[in-house]
Amino acid sequence: MNTLNALAAISLAYVALLFSVAFFAERSAARGRGAWLRSPVVYTLSLSIYCTGWTFYGAVGSAARTGLEYLTIYLGPSLVMIGWWWILRKLVRIARSQRITSVADLISSRYGKSNLLGVGVTILAVVGTTPYIALQLQSVTLSVEVFTRLDAGSEGRADTTAFWVAVGLAVFTVIFGTRNLDSNERHHGVVMAIAVEAVVKLTALLAVGSFVVWGMAGGVSETLARIDASDLGQWQVDGGRWAGLMLLSAAAFLCLPRMFQVLVVENDNDAQLRTAAWAFPLYMMLMSFFVMPIAVIGMTHLPAGANPDLFVLTLPLSQGQNGLALLTFLGGFSSATSMVIVAAIALSTMVSNHIVMPIWLELRRGTASVSGDVRNVVLLSRRLSIGGVLLLGYLYYALSGGGAALATIGLVSFTGVAQVLPAMLGGIFWRGATRSGALAGLTIGFATWLYTLYLPSLGAGNLVPATWFTEGPLGIGWLRPEALFGISGMDTLLHAVFWSLMLNTVAFFAVSVFSFPSPLERLQGAQFVNIQQAQGGARSWLHGTAQTEDLMIMAQRILGAQDARDLFRREAERQGTEGHLPAPTPEFLQRLERTLAGSVGAATAHAMVGQIVGGMAVSVEDLMAVADETAQMMEYSARLETQSRELARTAAELRAANDKLTRLSVQKDAFLSQISHELRTPMTSIRAFSEILRDTEGLSRTDQNRYASIIYEEAIRLTRLLDDLLDLSVLENGQVSLNVTGGRLSDVIDRAVAAALADDGARLKVLRQKADEQVWLHTDLERLSQVFINLVANARKYCDADSPELDIRVHGAGDRLHVDFIDNGSGVAPEARDVIFEKFARVSDQKAGGAGLGLAICRQIVARLGGEITYLQDHNGAAFRVDLPLPRQMAAQ
Repeated sequence: MNTLNALAAISLAYVALLFSVAFFAERSAARGRGAWLRSPVVYTLSLSIYCTGWTFYGAVGSAARTGLEYLTIYLGPSLVMIGWWWILRKLVRIARSQRITSVADLISSRYGKSNLLGVGVTILAVVGTTPYIALQLQSVTLSVEVFTRLDAGSEGRADTTAFWVAVGLAVFTVIFGTRNLDSNERHHGVVMAIAVEAVVKLTALLAVGSFVVWGMAGGVSETLARIDASDLGQWQVDGGRWAGLMLLSAAAFLCLPRMFQVLVVENDNDAQLRTAAWAFPLYMMLMSFFVMPIAVIGMTHLPAGANPDLFVLTLPLSQGQNGLALLTFLGGFSSATSMVIVAAIALSTMVSNHIVMPIWLELRRGTASVSGDVRNVVLLSRRLSIGGVLLLGYLYYALSGGGAALATIGLVSFTGVAQVLPAMLGGIFWRGATRSGALAGLTIGFATWLYTLYLPSLGAGNLVPATWFTEGPLGIGWLRPEALFGISGMDTLLHAVFWSLMLNTVAFFAVSVFSFPSPLERLQGAQFVNIQQAQGGARSWLHGTAQTEDLMIMAQRILGAQDARDLFRREAERQGTEGHLPAPTPEFLQRLERTLAGSVGAATAHAMVGQIVGGMAVSVEDLMAVADETAQMMEYSARLETQSRELARTAAELRAANDKLTRLSVQKDAFLSQISHELRTPMTSIRAFSEILRDTEGLSRTDQNRYASIIYEEAIRLTRLLDDLLDLSVLENGQVSLNVTGGRLSDVIDRAVAAALADDGARLKVLRQKADEQVWLHTDLERLSQVFINLVANARKYCDADSPELDIRVHGAGDRLHVDFIDNGSGVAPEARDVIFEKFARVSDQKAGGAGLGLAICRQIVARLGGEITYLQDHNGAAFRVDLPLPRQMAAQ
């Protein structure tokens, strides 16, 4: 009894320390001096609630029974944290954007704010977490039994210990876990207390491990030798079981209510995740560092039949190290209590938001705008939920007898909460996931887990008849809980994991594919899947008859008078409205709903706003199918989709236009550079040779003629360039006068070919069908010849074939005449074809000469002649078509 009293006094002193730490943290945060509470280190240490009594005690027990298999429980979460940018970052950003309060709120909000799904996930979480809470009570009870050395007739005292531990944890959680109604307001006191406990349990485990290695085994080399000599040192890996356990632990790390609370809800920024990505795996490695040495030394030093789950505690006691044993007890106590505290907070929030509040709304139907204070109802429901959750954990402990290995109980709980994983991952990565699919998957997975693992964990004959395990229900052998569908010989845990998750996933995807989401589901799905591009939440309020005063009363009931007034005043300032009451616009209703969601959950907040905005009574059935969209929402969704398509089309056109303008801008700069070069070169030559003629005496007649010829040629070149510029200016301004005459097309082409190939006509071979060219034209033959000259000259300059050829084809098309110029080169690059007829554009930047005006002038001339010039896409080489009207169309103009 003296030992028990001493242990009780130490435990109370430790709890008092935690109370002090939590109180100090809460007061610092309230006074605005709590920046250090949001540091990445504190956040990382808070994640240590994953390391519960199972990890502190049960890891050694697991190592003693199955060797290195215990590592899988550490590797799964470590891999999730290392890859935080894939899933965790998205979950955290969704939670901040949608003001998510729990894993049930996440699923509910994603699938159309369906409270039915929230209820389902809440029930699953409560049932799935119950064994885990029982595990913590069992670990504390076993450690107390070791100290007090209870005799065989003292089982009632063990039950009493578990009961009072549950009561104490409930009191602490109620005091520091329900101070803030808004779950998005951080529980600084609880988080800081957990961080302190994380340091204590790591210190205790490292101290015991160091004592075992250097104080009992004789050093590192001797310890390694003993491990190698034992059966546990054999590297025997069951690949299937290892993969299954790693998947299970990773899934539980994401889906456990307590982990979601600290990992997502309590997260402040991405910097915390970046630090935790390496710091948390390091913490896990340190926690597992001495597990194998403690297991091996415990099996050799302690009597046969000693409980390996307690080696961490019994080894120091066997060596008379009572102080170290007390430190170890506090480490195990910290592991158990931190988990229970956060799990109770998370579960109470879920129960309050998704079960208690909908029922309360049903009982108070039509009174959402009556003055009062909903805060008291919500806080009371959360406090009662904390007590109820811990009571369920104690009842599971008492019913199961507390005889199972700690690791076994933990894996039962892991499998249960893992049923949320398909709906969670499908919801954040697949827009096609539906409420019906999520509900079907969760229901089937939950039922399979209950039947194949949870109920059998309570023992045959308790809730499940013993004959079911041997013969199956009603004698149907293929329905035996541990050999479902006739598959026997499989590991019991992997059997349950395989069937529950497989049936869950198949049902989720199959039903989602064959069901149709509501408009609100589609909008929420877009918000979740595209969280990087999402702007705000789903707009679900288009019209309404809400009075701002009614909304204020409702907000005061949930947020409190001061916080509600501050919210409405900020919104009024944002709207530029006089006074402190904003207009009930859709944007304001959306923000109000999201703010309320932080206190009562997304589904309940949506229902309460809808109760006032629509003037409708909210029944429990309505809440279970929250926001079953009306025609108004369907109309809005259709309009939104139409606008989205129009915006996408407009955006594509703008991108194309912007790309074209960008290329034209580049070509304009090249044109200015080119034109300055083209102007400067002949001017320089003219000036230089003029100065020679002026200043040099005694030049021979030959030199004079040569220099004068150069000046003449450069002047012609300069004149040609200026003519091009003037031509383009005149054509663009519509000031050109056409000299319309009659003539044959063949004559025009003859003149164009002769003029374009006067310099080196032998290089380009021109192919023509002169019989087709005997067409009489009534147009400006000189201007048309100018166009043809440009096209032939371009073929001569830019055709890059070894034997350049230009095929000129003429054919009629009704009352139109087509003249095609097709060479056998590589043609114009696809990306340049849409700008070649623009000013400044050149067919090839690699060819010298040309200012990029030729084709622009051609386009203007042909347009003035009533025709069109185009580039033909379906030819290997460059292909241009001049489309002209036949004489009667020209005469009609």
